Amino acid sequence: MAAHSLDDLRRVIRRIETRRPKRPAPAPIEEVLGGELVDTGSGPLLVVRREFPLSHQHGRQRLGAALEAPLELLSAMTRAELPLADARRLLFLDAETTGLAGGTGTYAFLVGAAWLEDDRLVLAQHFMRDFDEEPALLAALKPLLERASGVVTFNGSTFDLPLLETRFIMARGRWPAALPHLDLLRPARRVWASCFADCRLATLEREVIGLVRDDDIPGGFIPALYFDYLRSRRAAPLARVLAHNRDDILTLVGLLAWFGGALTTHEALTPAELGGLGRLWEPVDLERAMACYRGALEAGLTGALAQAIRLHLARWEKRFARWDAACSLWEEAARHVGFDPRPWEELAKFHEHRRRDFVTARAVVEDALGLAEAAGAPLRTVDAFTHRLGRLERRATIAAGRPSEPRE
Repeated sequence: MAAHSLDDLRRVIRRIETRRPKRPAPAPIEEVLGGELVDTGSGPLLVVRREFPLSHQHGRQRLGAALEAPLELLSAMTRAELPLADARRLLFLDAETTGLAGGTGTYAFLVGAAWLEDDRLVLAQHFMRDFDEEPALLAALKPLLERASGVVTFNGSTFDLPLLETRFIMARGRWPAALPHLDLLRPARRVWASCFADCRLATLEREVIGLVRDDDIPGGFIPALYFDYLRSRRAAPLARVLAHNRDDILTLVGLLAWFGGALTTHEALTPAELGGLGRLWEPVDLERAMACYRGALEAGLTGALAQAIRLHLARWEKRFARWDAACSLWEEAARHVGFDPRPWEELAKFHEHRRRDFVTARAVVEDALGLAEAAGAPLRTVDAFTHRLGRLERRATIAAGRPSEPRE
């Protein structure tokens, strides 16, 4: 009886299975993502290619303006090991990977590359449909790297390029060691570290380039989408990954265009950006850097950033013995909202050691001590001014030809 019931159950299951419609095969990925399968000589690879005229506006930036960027100057400003030249042969790179840990188990499954070709920007995205297509991806990248005059990335020094170099070496290939590299994260931090909460590419894209993405996928979700594709072969969700990578590269070009414009004219810069530009100029042209600092203050920069620039500029004026300019900056800094001991210390030292005007130096320290006590400054600050005041009173007494008296 039990065997008969089991045979009946099997027949019912077979009838259900024969009635169930077969799941349609996933559409070919090249159709879904709008690319083509390319024979690289080391196997097939999906390549999605887009072209943009140099007049194309990415946010507020025209892509063609990247051609005007002073590459050698930017290389010197960022202390790149090899200077860049020939903007028309630059290669803009951005990779999406299977994780952020790095190491031999991390793959770059999507590498976007852009370059200038005649009157347009060509953007090609190289996608591995499975891990065994890595030789094809590396073969596709090799000629792009060989003909490039340099590579431009954002945070590529610590992630993208070391990872790609590792993948080339593991595949017994050779990474071009003499390829100049400009990582725009470095100059971005110099210019905007004090302007925004962070210097992530998404932040700069929004605040500097003036572009807000619609339906963008957070970078942290991208590896999971790739692994889901490997299991299901459903390519439609990957369209957002390619869009994310494509926008990253266009923003990279836009940032280079911004730097090109900012280094030639200051008209569109905010006071904070002008101050940040001074930090960028400082390693290569100190006078231009100081002009940027002065311009930022004259343009109305306020708050803690203005105070930091004021004191930094005064430090350079002191080094060049331009005492009137330095004192003017210290006096302005001393009027800063909230007690800051640094300009008071500098003014006291100037009058004591440079002018040997002990009376004025003592008056400066007395004012500073009163403000420090009223502001509840740390005890070490109050003690330092108290010690300086005692010394100045003794020196002033000696200079006046009177015997010193103990201070109560």
